[in-house]
Amino acid sequence: MVFWGARAVDLASEILELPWTLPRATRPDLDDSGLPVTSPTIKDVAPWVERLARVGYLAKALLYITIGLVAARAAFGPGRTTDTHGALRLVHGMTFGRVILLVIAGGLVGYAVWRVVEAIVDPDGRGVGPKAVALRAGSAGRGLLHGALAITALRLAYGDGSATSHDRAREWTDRAFAVPGGTLLVWIAAASITGYGIYQLYRSYAPKLGRQLDLSQVREPALGWVVGVSRFGIGARGVVFCLIGFFLARAASQHDAAQVGGIRESLGMVATIGRWPFVVVALGLVAYGVYELVNARYRRIRAS
Repeated sequence: MVFWGARAVDLASEILELPWTLPRATRPDLDDSGLPVTSPTIKDVAPWVERLARVGYLAKALLYITIGLVAARAAFGPGRTTDTHGALRLVHGMTFGRVILLVIAGGLVGYAVWRVVEAIVDPDGRGVGPKAVALRAGSAGRGLLHGALAITALRLAYGDGSATSHDRAREWTDRAFAVPGGTLLVWIAAASITGYGIYQLYRSYAPKLGRQLDLSQVREPALGWVVGVSRFGIGARGVVFCLIGFFLARAASQHDAAQVGGIRESLGMVATIGRWPFVVVALGLVAYGVYELVNARYRRIRAS
């Protein structure tokens, strides 16, 4: 973990020093898979937002790699799985852990701001149709969730780590049950999370990785490895989100907030299936961390 702490600081420094206008593809009218790009005229976001958003991707990479490595270690010996809150605790115990947590928090704030701005200004020109509204709402939701995670990182950096992410999820579910129509809200949340997980599984098998990445400068065979590892990671994360949705649906059906589960509980359920499925998902989360590193370097971050 000391290695990852030092490497995180190095990577953050490298990312902050990158040229922020990514090289244009040979055919700017085509996306990474050679298909026409039909998005409207766009411009870059403020440089400080872009830099923090990229550090936010780096922060997510560090967290997912940590979660995956801890789970993989638990599969082959004594130990237990963890979640994002537990990963932040592990980071806190690293050399320069407090500094790294502050960098992570700053990056997550930038990522959250960018996601909320993206939902509002609609840089991809999705419009106001049902699918577009769902995608934009999902972007805003990710922004809010990562903003909350940034607050958690700040609290840990300053010595306050009293509540776990599971505790907070259970607390919010309890609050939902206490209001009229709260059970329906929990069912909607369960369906949304499960739907997102299924969408992630679809993305892992989709013909292209996504036009949000500018991979025009990555050549074979490196490009094949980048795409393959990224798809593996996206698929593993999809499995985890489907299980989180299942736990929330179970809580709704039993009207019991104690049934809520997160990444840690999802990995625990996979472990009951067998060691090797557990190892595959654990390594998949490491692969998702690698995918986030790819996003930190090659993601198109923009606003209209």
